[in-house]
Amino acid sequence: MALRFDGDRAYVALDRPGKHNGLTLEMLSGLIDAAHDIAANKDVRAVILTGNGPSFSSGLDVAKATSDLLAIVRAFVPLPWRGTNTFQEACWAWRRLRVPVIAAVHGRCFGGGLQIALAADVRFAAPDAEFSIMEAKHGLVPDMTGAASLSQLIGIDKALLLTMTADVVDADYAARIGLVTEVTADPLAAAEQLADRIAARSPHAVAGAKRLFDRSWAASARRTFAVERATQLPLILRLARGASKQ
Repeated sequence: MALRFDGDRAYVALDRPGKHNGLTLEMLSGLIDAAHDIAANKDVRAVILTGNGPSFSSGLDVAKATSDLLAIVRAFVPLPWRGTNTFQEACWAWRRLRVPVIAAVHGRCFGGGLQIALAADVRFAAPDAEFSIMEAKHGLVPDMTGAASLSQLIGIDKALLLTMTADVVDADYAARIGLVTEVTADPLAAAEQLADRIAARSPHAVAGAKRLFDRSWAASARRTFAVERATQLPLILRLARGASKQ
């Protein structure tokens, strides 16, 4: 796992290129650690999530990950104070950040790799990118927060179709159904340009928008209105204090 800070950006790269960034338990722990390091850096305004080498990620390296069954069992146990296990937190840690996370996807984006990308707030994909909810090929279901992310992005029929078949789909199809935000020739450049645009806005409003939608997207209207009020009031007070000083 490679993490670097560049001004107001954090770059996180899956870094096992010879294996198409096939995921190991060590990589999942590295993703969690990287998210925690970013959360502690108050200068960061956006995170760009990429994969080194020919692919974003080909998903879980099943042979390597299952070579230590005791480690798998330990990683599967959730921590009660956060409600996620290691597999889930490697994805959901990006949703917990106050800053936007932008994924730049190329090559294979399969299985657990797709679930990591889905946990980003925005996904730019190269025209050659391929996507698959690959778990069914191994007799598994998506268990790295994919069900929660998919429910916010695509219809249940498309989610079931992709999950039950483990079909590989291209970037254009992924964009049509909402798996990715946009297909672009240079997803990294698109991610950096979006990071610049977001950095021009109030960091408090950006963080508030992410928190508002995260807490209310699937909630009732009444709950949504309460979250809106709780998010907006501190922003209004901050705006008023700023105006009074002018």
